[in-house]
Amino acid sequence: MRKFRVSPGIIILYLFLTLVSLLWVYPFLWMFSASFKTNNDIIAGTLNLIPREFSVENYAKIWGQADFGRYFMNSVTVTVFAVLLVVAMTTLSGYVLGRYQFFGKQAALSVFIASITIPLVSTVIPVFQIIKSLGLLGKLSGLIAAQAGGTHVVFIMLFSSYYKQIPKELEEASVIDGCGFVKTFSRIMLPLAKPIVLTTVIMESIWTWNSFMLPLVLTLNYPKSRTLAVGLYAFRGENIVDWGAIAAGGVLAVFPVIIGFIFCQKYFVNGVAGAVKS
Repeated sequence: MRKFRVSPGIIILYLFLTLVSLLWVYPFLWMFSASFKTNNDIIAGTLNLIPREFSVENYAKIWGQADFGRYFMNSVTVTVFAVLLVVAMTTLSGYVLGRYQFFGKQAALSVFIASITIPLVSTVIPVFQIIKSLGLLGKLSGLIAAQAGGTHVVFIMLFSSYYKQIPKELEEASVIDGCGFVKTFSRIMLPLAKPIVLTTVIMESIWTWNSFMLPLVLTLNYPKSRTLAVGLYAFRGENIVDWGAIAAGGVLAVFPVIIGFIFCQKYFVNGVAGAVKS
C-alpha cells in the first residue's frame, strides 16, 4: 500500500490558512451568536460565541416590531427586477461591443472603463434628482430604476469578451436560415452565454441586496418603500439600541445571500473563467 507523506511546510500552510479562515468568519459567527443573546449579555463586551441566556425573542421582535416582512419583500422585489434589467442591458451592450465594428466603438469603451473610477457617492445626488423629476421618489419602481442604472462595466466587459470567442460561422448560418438580429441574438448567442448570464445574476443580486447608500437616500422619508438594509438601520433607536434584534435582522438579511452563493458558486467561477479564456 502506497504511503503519502505530507511535508511540514504543507501542514504549517494549512494551519495558517485555517486560522485566517476562522478570523475571517468570526464576525459573522459572533453576529449569529448575538442574535440569541440578551442586550445585557451583548453589552457586557464578551467575545464568547455561546450565549449565557439562549433566547429567540430577538427574531420575534425584529419580524413583528420592525416590519421586517415588508422590508424583506421590498428587497426581493427590487433585487429581482433590477437584476432582470441589468442582464438585459449588459448582455445586449456586450454583444454589440464584442461582435460588431462601428464608428466610436473605442471611444465608447474608453468612457465605460473610465466610469469605473467615478465614486458611487458622487452620483447619489444626480440620481436622486433624476428619480425625483420622474415622479418615482418613494416608489419601488424608482428604486429599481436607480439600482439598475449605471454602466455596469464589469458585466459588459464579461459579455463582450465571451461573445468574441464564439465562432462567426454560427451567426452566418443563422443569417442563411433567415434569422435577423433579434432571432440570432435570442436563439443562438444568448443561450451560449448562459455562464456569463448566471455570473451577472449572482453578482448583481448580491450588490443590489446589500445596497445601502442609494436606497437610504431615496426612501429616507418613505418607510414603506425601504429595503432590508435601510430598515435595519432605521430600527436603531436614538437613545437605546437593541443590538440583539439588529443582530437577528442581520442574520436573516445575510442568510439568503450566503445560501444562494453556496449553491451558485460553481456557475460564478465557470462564468468568469469562460469570459477571460484566451
